[in-house]
Amino acid sequence: MTVRRRSSSPGPRGLLVRTAVAGALLVSGCGVLPGTSGGSRDPVTVMTWAPDTTGPETVNMAGMPAMARTYAAWVNDQGGVDGHELRVLTCNEGDTALGASKCARRAVDEDVVAVVGSYSRHGRSFLAPLEAAGIPYIGGYGASPEEFTSYLSYPVNGGQSALVAGNGKQLAGACERVSLVRPDTLVGDTMPALVDVSLTGAGRPAAHDIPAPEGATSYDAQAAEALREADGGCVTAVLGQGTETFFDSLRRLGPEDTAVRISSVLGSVGQPLIDRTGGRNSPFEGAYVTGWYPESGDARWDEMRRVIRSYAFGDNRIDPEDTGVQTTWIAYTVLRTVVDAMDRAEITAGGVGVALNRGARVDTGGLTPVLRWRFADMVGSAAYSRIANGRVTFQVVRDGRLVTDRKGFVDVSETLVDARLRG
Repeated sequence: MTVRRRSSSPGPRGLLVRTAVAGALLVSGCGVLPGTSGGSRDPVTVMTWAPDTTGPETVNMAGMPAMARTYAAWVNDQGGVDGHELRVLTCNEGDTALGASKCARRAVDEDVVAVVGSYSRHGRSFLAPLEAAGIPYIGGYGASPEEFTSYLSYPVNGGQSALVAGNGKQLAGACERVSLVRPDTLVGDTMPALVDVSLTGAGRPAAHDIPAPEGATSYDAQAAEALREADGGCVTAVLGQGTETFFDSLRRLGPEDTAVRISSVLGSVGQPLIDRTGGRNSPFEGAYVTGWYPESGDARWDEMRRVIRSYAFGDNRIDPEDTGVQTTWIAYTVLRTVVDAMDRAEITAGGVGVALNRGARVDTGGLTPVLRWRFADMVGSAAYSRIANGRVTFQVVRDGRLVTDRKGFVDVSETLVDARLRG
């Protein structure tokens, strides 16, 4: 945008015109003051919620909001997200439907542009308020099935369904027979089909299905049945917090020289649990574990670890080997990439949603495949209509550490669709 000068020595009228034009340039954005980068940009306010509770039969994921604040401190120290200060609000949803609803309503009241890197098992309670306000839900942990159907959800992993489907594929190559111990719930009822697609496709018999109550203090009966039916093969358990209790029952019932291999998925078994139960002397030594991301010692996590060391100041809530902390890091990587691509002075929830729907491309540095949420990128099943990343990783516990069992990602998208059709 240019202004022609009518004379080399303007009079008062010329000065007035030039002053007005200069003001218009600043307001319109066509010009900037010397030494600035284009004028100030509005802060970007987001929310991260998760349960922070030690109550019975509840989940504690306090590391996720702590990781969100750490990420904000780091990125703001570098000038913000595309020049925007990143403001992170956190909320303790208490692992209850009421708490999740309250957090969602607060997010609406605070006019956040997105809820990022959060955990809740109560999707019905928090997604309705977000949908009504048009607020995107980016990179939830995947703890509620509604995250994989809501049109405003942008998951970074395939949730528990992808893990269970991948677990079946991992076990199909190593186990003659499989016992599956899973929750006696509606979600648990979907698990046998997810495992069996890969087992039967590899010529193995379907897994022996053992429903179990959630939150039990002992699983002796289920453990005895699992050992008997596995017959020297593999026992896999997906019971969330109850997984440790189940494998304790299994260890006490099984003879020391038993040939049975044990297995689970990340979220039910992870490095913190292995460390807590004895490391290389843990009952999980030798276990097959299916995860969403590369194993925690992989070099692709180095930047996250550096940020935690530099900005978390010894916050013991943040464990870089925890899947929730890792998911939060990836979710904020998505937010940062999208805001950078938008390149706007004002960032709104609607604008973020449009950018994601139009195919914003997010490179997470190899922690996931490249992420996009166009219709063409989805798995293609009504039950998992929002899964854009149907890939998992195979890991195994060796010398007390989760390490790679098979290099690269394994795509279970077709398995998810086939299991749904079978179920």
